[in-house]
Amino acid sequence: MRQLLHFTWRNWLIAAHDVLATIAAVLLSFFLRFEGTDLDTRLPLLLKVLPYFAVLSFFVCFAFRLTTTKWRFISFPDLMNIVRSATVLAVALLILDYIFLAPNVYGTFFLGKTTIILYWFIEIFALSGARLAYRYFRYTRTRNQARVIDAAPALLIGRAADAEVLLRAIENGAVKRIWPAGILSPSTADRGQAIRGVPVLGNLDDLADVVADFSRRDKPMGRVVMLPSAFEPDAHPESILTRVRKLGLSVSRLPSLEGSGEAPRLAPVAVEDLLLRPSVKIDYRRLEALVKGKSIVVTGGGGSIGSEICDRVVTFGASRLLVIENAEPALFMVMEELSAQSSGVVIEGRIADIRDRQRIMALMAEFKPDIVFHAAALKHVPILERDWGEGIKTNIFGSINVADAAVASGAEAMVMISTDKAIEPVSMLGLTKRFAEMYCQALDRDLAKAANGKTPMRLISVRFGNVLASNGSVVPKFKAQIEAGGPVTVTHPDMVRYFMTIREACDLVVTAATHALQPQRPDVSVYVLNMGQPVKIVDLAERMIRLSGLQVGYDIEIVFTGVRPGERLNEILFASEEPTADIGIDGIVAARPNEPPLETLRGWLQTLEKSVGSEQRAVIVSLLKDAVPEFKATAE
Repeated sequence: MRQLLHFTWRNWLIAAHDVLATIAAVLLSFFLRFEGTDLDTRLPLLLKVLPYFAVLSFFVCFAFRLTTTKWRFISFPDLMNIVRSATVLAVALLILDYIFLAPNVYGTFFLGKTTIILYWFIEIFALSGARLAYRYFRYTRTRNQARVIDAAPALLIGRAADAEVLLRAIENGAVKRIWPAGILSPSTADRGQAIRGVPVLGNLDDLADVVADFSRRDKPMGRVVMLPSAFEPDAHPESILTRVRKLGLSVSRLPSLEGSGEAPRLAPVAVEDLLLRPSVKIDYRRLEALVKGKSIVVTGGGGSIGSEICDRVVTFGASRLLVIENAEPALFMVMEELSAQSSGVVIEGRIADIRDRQRIMALMAEFKPDIVFHAAALKHVPILERDWGEGIKTNIFGSINVADAAVASGAEAMVMISTDKAIEPVSMLGLTKRFAEMYCQALDRDLAKAANGKTPMRLISVRFGNVLASNGSVVPKFKAQIEAGGPVTVTHPDMVRYFMTIREACDLVVTAATHALQPQRPDVSVYVLNMGQPVKIVDLAERMIRLSGLQVGYDIEIVFTGVRPGERLNEILFASEEPTADIGIDGIVAARPNEPPLETLRGWLQTLEKSVGSEQRAVIVSLLKDAVPEFKATAE
C-alpha cells in the first residue's frame, strides 16, 4: 500500500481506465445476456452492486501491477497479469452471485454462469485492448521516425534471441537512428523465420549476397550490427568483420547485457572484442547478494581495474561507495561516470595517497566500510625495475596501510588485487605484490585465531594476468601504433601472456570475495583467476593489423625491441611449490603459497623501511630473497 502514496498522475489515469473498463465489461456482458428478457428488473440491483465491485477491481488491478506497468513496454507477463486479474474478478462475481445475492437478495441466480463467462472474456479484451493499441502506436511512431530521419537500413548478425533484444530496444526508443532490414543468423533453426517482423535472410555466408540484393533494389545497406552471439568462436567474428569492412559498411555491436544493469545500446566494435576466449559464466545473483546494501571502499578507483570495480558495485546495489584515488584527473573522470548512472548509491570521492597512513586510517574510520577493494598500485614492470623504491613504498607499505585501516574500521573483508607476476617473481612488481599478499595472509590468519567464536574479518588476495584495454596494456599501445602507420613494437617473438576482459576480471574478483565470506570460513586467502589459454604477443599484433584492414610487413611492420628488465617470456599461474585447490566456482582456484608469521613479516618491514629510506638496494634485495625464496632478481 505504500506504493499508492507515490502514485503519479499517469498511475491514477491507468487506474481510472481499468476501473472504467471493468464497469463497461460488467455492463456489456449483462446486456448481452439479458437483453430482451428481464433486463429492466435486474438492472437496478446491478447498479447498486457495481460501485463496490469497481472499488474491488481497483485493488485487484493494483495487486497484479497493472496500474504501475508502462503501457509502451507491455509484454507477455503483463498480459498474463491481465488474465489473472480478470479471473480473480470473475471468481468474485461468482461468489457474489451464488453466496450473497441468490440466497439473500434475489432469490435465484442473479448473474449466472453465462454472464460471468462473457464478463471474463470481455474484461481481458477491455484491459488489454488499449494497452496493445498504445504499444502498437509507439512502435509505428518509432518506425516512422526512423524513416523520416532517413535511418539507413541495418543488417543484424547473430541469433534470434539476441536480435529480439535489440528489436525491442528499437521499438521502445532506447536505440535510435537505426532500422533493421534483416537478420543473418548462424543457427539453422532461425532460417526462414521472422523476429518481431524482421526476416531472417540467411546465414553468415550470405552477407555479400544480401547486401548486393538490397543495393539492386535501391535500398543500400548502410550498417551492420554484430550481436553478442556473432562474437562466439564458432561464428568466426574476425571473418565477419573483415567481410563487412570490405563491403564498405559501418559496423556496430550490441554488448552483452547479462549482469550489466544497463539499457541496450550500440557501441563501436573494439579489436579486443575479437581477441577473447569464451568468458566464464558469472553468477550475478551471488554478487548482488554480497554487495547489495553494503558500504564499499575502492582504492585506486580511478584506474582501469578500480573504476570497473566501482561500476560493478554500483550496478549490484551497494548503498554507499567511497572512491580513493591519488590522481585528481582520474578521480574526476570516475566520479563523472558514476554520477551519470543515476543509481541512487551515495558516492564520495577523496584524493588520498595510500602511502599516507594517517590519511587512509582517517578516511576508513570515518566511512566505516563493509568491504574494501584495494586496487591502488604501481604496476608497470620496466618502470618499477628502475624506480624500485617507489614500488616498495606503494605496493608494500601502501597495501599494509590499507589492510590495517580496513581492520581498524571494522570492515568485513579486504580484497587486494594482485597479479600473476607475484608467482615465482622475477620483477619488483611481482615481488612487492607477493610481499603484500604475505602480509594479508598473515593478518588474516591472526584475526581468525583471535576471533574467539566471532566471525573474523577476511583479508584475501586475487591474482590475474593482463586485462584487455587497461591503462598501459599492449592492445591500446598497438592500436595507437597502427593508427600512426607503424611500426608495431613487440619485445620478443616468443613473448606469451594471459588476457581477459576488465569486466570479467572484476566480476571474478567479487566472486572470490563471496567465497571467502561464506559462513563456514574457508581456509583460503589467495585466489587465482583462470586466464584460459595464453596468447602469443606477436600473434596478437598481427591479428590487430589484419583487423584494421592492413597487411603485416606491407602496410605495417612489426619490430622486435628485446625483452625489458623484469620481464619473462612466459607468465605462470602457479608456483612449483604452491599447492592449489578447486573451490567449486568456475574461473577461480585457490592457491596455498608460503605463509611467514606476522611477527617475522613485521621484522622484515622495519628493516625494509630503513633500507628504502637510505636507498640500500643490496640490503633490500637480500632481505626480499629471504622473505620470498622463489624470487629471482633479473636486474640486480
